[in-house]
Amino acid sequence: MSEETPQNPLNAPATRAPAVPPNNNPIDDRTGLAIMIMCGTSLIFALQDGLSRQLGSSYAPTFVVMLRYWFFAFFVLALVARQPGGLRRAIRSRHPYLQITRALLLVGEVVIMIEAFVRLGLVETHAIFTISPLLVAALSGPILGEKVGWRRWTAIFIGFVGILIVLQPGRSAFATEAMLPLIAALMFAVYGLLTRYVSRADPAIVSFFWTGIFGAVAITALGIWHWEWLAPIDWVWMALLCMLAATGHYLLIRAYELAEASALQPFAYTQLVWVSAIGVLVFGDELRLNVVIGATVVVGAGLFTLWRERQKAQQPGL
Repeated sequence: MSEETPQNPLNAPATRAPAVPPNNNPIDDRTGLAIMIMCGTSLIFALQDGLSRQLGSSYAPTFVVMLRYWFFAFFVLALVARQPGGLRRAIRSRHPYLQITRALLLVGEVVIMIEAFVRLGLVETHAIFTISPLLVAALSGPILGEKVGWRRWTAIFIGFVGILIVLQPGRSAFATEAMLPLIAALMFAVYGLLTRYVSRADPAIVSFFWTGIFGAVAITALGIWHWEWLAPIDWVWMALLCMLAATGHYLLIRAYELAEASALQPFAYTQLVWVSAIGVLVFGDELRLNVVIGATVVVGAGLFTLWRERQKAQQPGL
């Protein structure tokens, strides 16, 4: 399960939420290679979501996420140990309460998404979750004090129309369960905005550390009550899930070292393609026409907001 405006790796890809520290000063702009890495990373996160759905259908989502976060915490500690200042530097935050809030939001978002995978399927869950970057654009004003112009407000409105196309108001049973990815998208959007806020004072590795370690502590307090021994084959799936998560995070870091976030973010939407293929071919999800149309509208609106943000960054007067 495997990340909002151009997004850094802590609040992107658009359809999935990796918590990875960005490199705001790429030392080598090799955009073509970075795009290939981003597309491959999106595939990895789609596979991760498929495994999360598989395990979430047999075990409590909090338990699945707890095991993932234990592995993630070791990954974070190993990464932090290689950075200048090590653990002593990573733990020093100027916004400790906001960092804890970020960690709790991300953990909650992952748990809710796994529950949504089981109830709605991968395709419809991700089709709804694509609204997250537009929520970031809408909330960047009240949370970060950024100006949101009429063009982006129009794109946000169009994106919500796309979500309505996916939801088909009137289908009450589906609409109730569809609140899960909507809630997750809102949590992920706030998480991403808080990430941008704390990045003004805390280095990326600090945010990465707090996300992994305090997230692991929080989910352990919930997941430990659902402990049970996995079936032998499920240990294989869990190990693969953890390895995919670590590999995806590493590749995402590499991609953002090679190119700017605004150039890479549009390719994060390829995860929607990958996850749809997995949902249909592996889990038998139905690819309904309204979901395809609605998701296309939302992605188009999201790409427009990314383009406007990039134009605004290049020409501050826009």
